[in-house]
Amino acid sequence: MGKHDDAQQTSLNRRLWLWTCTLALLLALYHLTAGLGRAREQLVRASAAPSTRNALPEVEVAAAKRGDLNIYANEPGIVAPLRTLTVHVRVDGELVHVYVKEGQIVKAGYLLAQIDPRPYEIPLTEAEGQMLRDRALLANAQAKLARYKELFQQNIIARQDLDNQQSIAGQDAGVVKSDQALIDRAKLNIAYCWITSPISGRVSLRLADPGSIVSPTDTEGLMVITQLRPIAVTFSMPDDDLPRVVKATTTMPEFPVDAYDRTRKTHLATGTLFTPDNEIGQTNGTVTLQASFPNQDNALFPNQIVNARLLVDTLHDALLIPAAAVQRSSQATFVHVVKWDQTVETRSVVVGATQGDTSAITAGLDPGELVVVNGAGKLRPGNKINLQLAADPFAPGGVLRPMTLLETPTRKGLAKTTTRTVPDTEKANQ
Repeated sequence: MGKHDDAQQTSLNRRLWLWTCTLALLLALYHLTAGLGRAREQLVRASAAPSTRNALPEVEVAAAKRGDLNIYANEPGIVAPLRTLTVHVRVDGELVHVYVKEGQIVKAGYLLAQIDPRPYEIPLTEAEGQMLRDRALLANAQAKLARYKELFQQNIIARQDLDNQQSIAGQDAGVVKSDQALIDRAKLNIAYCWITSPISGRVSLRLADPGSIVSPTDTEGLMVITQLRPIAVTFSMPDDDLPRVVKATTTMPEFPVDAYDRTRKTHLATGTLFTPDNEIGQTNGTVTLQASFPNQDNALFPNQIVNARLLVDTLHDALLIPAAAVQRSSQATFVHVVKWDQTVETRSVVVGATQGDTSAITAGLDPGELVVVNGAGKLRPGNKINLQLAADPFAPGGVLRPMTLLETPTRKGLAKTTTRTVPDTEKANQ
């Protein structure tokens, strides 16, 4: 009995000891895992801190390249019709018909309106009747003159009788001639009752309605017709630019002129330079020019404000960079140039001309060198940068793309090389 109790006590002690060891082991594993987590977190923070401190500024760059730069003169102008006229009547009368609608496009010779012709048909009939009577008198006088000539040759009548008859025949011929003039005048008055358009253009708002009594003395007229095709744009430019325009027109008779809207973003039409004025204005030192546009799509409207653009010169084989890359200070004009090791240097340049978003550099840069386009304000000479290629300033619609390989421009016959940006994490692992 005593042996059995000792065996049970021994088994119970073993179980307690086993549970105690297991609990101690679990506690040890917990503390070990927690310590490793804290150490890992501290390591991550420690490794991230230098990376944050050493983050490279991101900038956009573009390469300088050779090309042609067109130099344009942009001047504000106003659209003016080549011809505008007010339609007046030529005879008095009642306006019985108007055959056009307001705003309608008409061609030259198109029937616009009609005046009652009946008051002018009566004089025509009267003149034609008078013509018949006077022709009969003329025929009788001419027949009598022929008989008088035979009698005179036979010495039956005197010379004075022959001359009197010849005078009567001449007077009758003159009366017939006057009758013909009256007939022609009556026919012309009737023709004036049908009013046609003298030019092609757009009809204005109507100034007289059917049933009105109109007269040639009316100051307003029936309507106004404005020629739209072709149409002109009148603008002024400084006299300093005139020699270049004159030189260009001598080599290109049909000198092109483009018309843009007020914002200079929407192209409206393309025409040709018509003529410059014959003198320069003394008050403002400008010369007035006029360009003609076909205007087949009616994009230009009279009195519309537009911007006229003329190609006055072309710089051939110029070194071109985006205009945004050019920085100016009180001392110099400069750009930030990216060196082969992805550091920047400040370099003075000479800008020959700027057109739109592109500048031509005459000194200070070589073809292929990279210049900073965006982000230059936060750079200092010697700064290391993280690159992005800017959208191609010479090809609209370009897309920004990250640059992981910087191609060093080839200069003075050196072979082209590439340099890869080494991240800070790689430097820490090396």
